[in-house]
Order: sequence, then structure tokens, then C-alpha cells
Amino acid sequence: MPSNLCTYLKLALVSMIWGGTFVAGRVLASGLDPLLLGSLRFALASLVLLIFLLLKQGLVRVNTVQALQIAGLGFSGIYAYTLFFFHGLHYTDASRASLIVATNPAVMALVAYLCFRQRLDRAQLLGVALCLLGAAAVVLARAPGAIGQGNWIGDALIFGCVLSWVIFSVFCTHLVKQIGALPTVTYAVFAGAAMLGVHALVTGSLSISALRLLSARDLASLVYLGALGSALAYVLYYDAISTIGATRAGSFIALNPLTAVAAGALLLGERLTTPMMLGGALVILGILLINREKATLSSPVSSAGSTCRPDPERE
Repeated sequence: MPSNLCTYLKLALVSMIWGGTFVAGRVLASGLDPLLLGSLRFALASLVLLIFLLLKQGLVRVNTVQALQIAGLGFSGIYAYTLFFFHGLHYTDASRASLIVATNPAVMALVAYLCFRQRLDRAQLLGVALCLLGAAAVVLARAPGAIGQGNWIGDALIFGCVLSWVIFSVFCTHLVKQIGALPTVTYAVFAGAAMLGVHALVTGSLSISALRLLSARDLASLVYLGALGSALAYVLYYDAISTIGATRAGSFIALNPLTAVAAGALLLGERLTTPMMLGGALVILGILLINREKATLSSPVSSAGSTCRPDPERE
């Protein structure tokens, strides 16, 4: 719809930014502690978001229920996602990980059906099947010389990112409508950063000696992950969810692999096999089917508010 053109352009930018996070994360994950990386990434993101919130509208009061919701979002979308992300990238490459994450909209559609009884027609079911089939092709298509248990661990961990992000996207919508996208993102990122920081301090991952080991390249990657990949992209994504819904906004994650594959090949020298590229094509085709049908035949998950039921006027 022309009225949502600005939202679609924002989501395209978000997807390109997130595609680059796989390369930045891969650079960092090769030799640094995931807890240290996650703590620094979201500490920086929290600072950027807090400054932005104070300049734009000021702090927003929340009640006890909203605080618990924020803690849940911080745990799923920041704490759990970060651990899955950096541990997964320790075992697998950026291109492969981004293609697995591209199944996110399909998983989101399944959650909408299983948990909220949102109707799926034949085209939507075909899209889900293509996404899952494409992901399976990517997982099974071993890169040259990359055979071993480590790859399977990496694949499973990266799929954990998908599950964490589905929870983060689908169950944020009621809170976004109550206090706004920017406060929701800021408070959730702050909560997740606090969880990561405490965990890192307790385990000894965050220390002065560890910080001294960071190189200029590491710091540049952290700035990209924190300021752009977390602060800016999360605000734009949550704002889009409040406008067009979680499922339709989530479908733009299909663009992530395009950026990650190109950046991985250009910057990291990663190789892609034909089965991986075919699997990625199936994923993108499936997501296009899901998004087209969702936009015309049924309401997004978030349009139902706290009950997450379809809007009867659009059925």
C-alpha cells in the first residue's frame, strides 16, 4: 500500500543493517567471549537509545505488569538471542547463519497459527513449507571442508535466534501500543543488557584485562552492532510492527541473507555452494508468499492487540 511505503523502506534499511551484523558478529566471534561481546554491544545500544529517548520524548512511566513484560522481552530478544547469536557464529559462517535466520517469518506464521489460531490458507502453507525446505537445504549443504559436529551445534544455536526473535516480535505488540515503540525498545534493550552484564561479571567474562584485548577492528564491529544493528534497527523495526504488524514486518528479514551473503563473500572470503544458494532462493520465495497473503487476506498478529486474534473485518 502506498501509505506504508515509508515503513517498507525503513524495513528494507533494517534488513540491510541486520545482514551486516552477521559479518560483524563473525569477525568478533572468532576469538572473543560471547558474553563479553553481548554485554558491550547492548551496553552501547542502551546508551544510544537512552540519549535518543531523552531527546525525543523523555522517560515513560511503566506499571508492574509492563515492567515484567519488558523483562521478558529483554530476556528473549536480547539476552537469549545474543548468546545464541555469538555462540552460533563461533561454529558457522555468516552466510549460512543469515539463511537459517531467514526462516523467521515462517516460524512466526506457525506460532500465529498454533498459539493464536490465525488462519493459514494454501498459499501461506506453501510459503511456510518452502521456507522450512529451503532452511533444511542450507543446513544439510555442508560447505567444503566444514564437516563435523560443530556445524550442527552452530545451526541449532542460530535457529535458537529465530525462536527468540519470534517471541520478541509477537509478544511485544500490546506493550508497544501502550507506551510506544521507542520506550519499549529502550527499556527492553536496557533489561537485556543488564542481564548480560551481570552474567558476564559473575563468570569473569567482563574484566579490565578482557577489554584491553579488544583491537580497533573489534571496537569498530561493536559500534556497528550496538549503534546501528541494535539501537537504530530495533527502533525502526518496532515502529514498523506498530504500523503493519509482526508477521508482515518480520517477512522483511528475507532480505538479510542478500546483504549477509554479499558482505560475507566480499569481506570474509566465505564460499557458497549451489545447494545453499538454492535453499536461500526457496526461503525467499516462501516468505514472499507469506507476506503477500498476509497483506491481503488476513490481519497481522499484532493487529489483534493483547488477544492476538484476527480482525473479523479483514477475514
